[in-house]
Amino acid sequence: MRKNAGIGIMTVLLFTAMLLSPKAVFAGAEEGLLLWFQIVFPTLFPFMLISNLLLNSGGLGIISRVFGRPLGRLFATSRNGAFPVLAGFLCGYPMGAKVTSDLVRARQITKEEGAYLLSFCNNTSPVFIMNFIVWKTLGREDLLVPTLGILMIVPILLSLPFRRYYLGRFRSGSPEHRTLRHFPDLDTDAPSLRNAGSSSLFDSCMMNGFEGIVKVGGYIIFFSILISLIQNIPGEHPVVTALMPSLEITNGILMIHQSVPDIRTSWPLILGLSSFGGFCSVAQTKCMIQGTDLPILPYTVQKLAAALAASFLAYLFMQ
Repeated sequence: MRKNAGIGIMTVLLFTAMLLSPKAVFAGAEEGLLLWFQIVFPTLFPFMLISNLLLNSGGLGIISRVFGRPLGRLFATSRNGAFPVLAGFLCGYPMGAKVTSDLVRARQITKEEGAYLLSFCNNTSPVFIMNFIVWKTLGREDLLVPTLGILMIVPILLSLPFRRYYLGRFRSGSPEHRTLRHFPDLDTDAPSLRNAGSSSLFDSCMMNGFEGIVKVGGYIIFFSILISLIQNIPGEHPVVTALMPSLEITNGILMIHQSVPDIRTSWPLILGLSSFGGFCSVAQTKCMIQGTDLPILPYTVQKLAAALAASFLAYLFMQ
């Protein structure tokens, strides 16, 4: 009851702020909508659609046979666990979480492996890193390789302790699993649309993709409105100003770049935020994993650890 009361009070305060600052609400909603429509929708929706098709048409088996063994040796995943690794490192937030949760729901991977994959397979896409961070925001092509390197290497390195923890939990759950060096392959007859006609399959996968991308857009618009309202507060608030970039990654990167002119300071901060993804990406991830029993709090702590590691490596590089 106390939790619900707290949420209710915060909602009333937010509603009051929106009534008092309609111009800020409109500006934030407009900015969030344009960001979603112009960048996020064309970037993510094709991958959401094709991932649904892969999961429901037998394409997952092909990926598992091609990439399952090498990625399984590197990350101790099952054969099916190779797909979230590829999606999480190549497609950007929140595709790693979506693919992982889809596989958990379809009983293609265990819940323990899903939690492990979630800990390091939900990252900023290389296209976003190159286009938005390095070329558009920083304008420093000399930082392209170190930026890509740090943001890709950090989750790979952190997967080692995360693997030990989650695989250890899985081993302790059953005596016959104590000798496993990787998560087991599951051969299940999970419900899918494989037997449906090609038109029905495509339509179902497309609607699922639309549902996912609309949810992502809703969170982007909400957090953009929140940022706009905070910026509309009169007076100087150093703590609020320092924490505001962590709300949403795209706006946050621009805030850091504009408020911290020294590249030796701004670059490590931007890499930390990019590795974390912002609280908007945490909300998107929580939305994607609904119905899987995958916890969001450990994921948030793991992403904060990745942010600290990325910032530290970037600082060392600048020194």
